[in-house]
Amino acid sequence: MSVVRSNHCVYDTHYHIVFPVKYRKALLDDRTKVAILEIAQEIEKRYEINFENIGTDGDHIHILCSFHSKYSGSQVVTIWKSITARELFKRFPELRKELWGGEFWSDGYYFATVSERGNWQVVSRYVENQGKTKEASRQLKLWN
Repeated sequence: MSVVRSNHCVYDTHYHIVFPVKYRKALLDDRTKVAILEIAQEIEKRYEINFENIGTDGDHIHILCSFHSKYSGSQVVTIWKSITARELFKRFPELRKELWGGEFWSDGYYFATVSERGNWQVVSRYVENQGKTKEASRQLKLWN
């Protein structure tokens, strides 16, 4: 993590975003995870968004990211949800049969700032450990 320099500003912001698949369906398997990571790289190229860590747990996704201050949190969520949904439906048309309304992501989301000096590394490990077996990972504590 470091300070990012842009044309007219310098920023060091980090956010933890979580949102579920529509109807909490467990559609985030290995093949969709790979596709999501590829799509995230394309989003990074087009927008000033840096996805530091992405983790899935079957029916929801955790994202640790940093983005330019010209975007609001809701704009980043909208960008992510619309582009990933469109691309996942293109790559895996059978997903539409699982979801009745043609939407991949649920309407709601969780959004929090993450401090570099406080709990950034803990949240990063938590996001990274999403989807791993229960025996391999224990619940991480944000505070001691």
